[in-house]
Amino acid sequence: MAQWDAKDKTFLITGAASGMGAGFAESFLRHGAKNVAILDIAEELGAATAERLNAAHGNKAVFIKCDVSKEEDIARAFDAVLAHFKQIDVIINNAGVMVDAPDMWRTATDVNYQGVVSFTLKGVQHMRKDEGGAGGTIINISSIAALTRTPFVPIYKGSKLAVLHFSQSLAMDPFYEDTGIRVLTICFGATDTAIVQNLESRSYHPKLGKMLAAAVGTDYVCQKVESAVTALVEMSKIGAPGTIWLSVDNKPVREITPVIDSAFKDFENLLK
Repeated sequence: MAQWDAKDKTFLITGAASGMGAGFAESFLRHGAKNVAILDIAEELGAATAERLNAAHGNKAVFIKCDVSKEEDIARAFDAVLAHFKQIDVIINNAGVMVDAPDMWRTATDVNYQGVVSFTLKGVQHMRKDEGGAGGTIINISSIAALTRTPFVPIYKGSKLAVLHFSQSLAMDPFYEDTGIRVLTICFGATDTAIVQNLESRSYHPKLGKMLAAAVGTDYVCQKVESAVTALVEMSKIGAPGTIWLSVDNKPVREITPVIDSAFKDFENLLK
């Protein structure tokens, strides 16, 4: 397929008040996006980000408060974006929380997985060409947590594997042929955002939280936000429907679909 272009596209980006989400919004506006809807639970920060982007890019951004762990918030925010911009061409499911703590894990799982599913399904319904839509792109953000096994945050890892498996299963043929919707998945390594701060409090047990904090910085290189943003933008340009990509250690983004496919074929062969 020809290289995809962000020009004149309208974006909905969750978790976009700061960090990678704000970086995605700014980068796609620089690449010619028509409009960007910034969704986040952080109201003051989100409004400030939209104001900053509007000052730089000519009133193309809008902030809409949304708690992606709550279905009623998702429905209201999605409808608000459509009311404002009339069409959504790209959804980036970026919002994520890494907290396995006993009082937070269920909400975190709702953010990391249920919210992704809900926005994806609403996007499919709005975009699908076989029911009158214009097609589009949905980018779901997973993590290297989905590709590795460690004991520190098993609930978070499970939610990110769920995102990966949901996305690749949804995108199976003939999904793109029927709908005109390109589903892309990207697995980010540790990135210098709020998610890698206060790591000792993020596990379900204090001992494991201390081990996680020790591991990040020694076993993992935290890449720059700019590297992650560049990786996602590049993937958006060249990624074929249903592909899966990896961004780690400030390295160029690379496709890992064949590796994932091979692993699942091995699993499927066990059932024959």
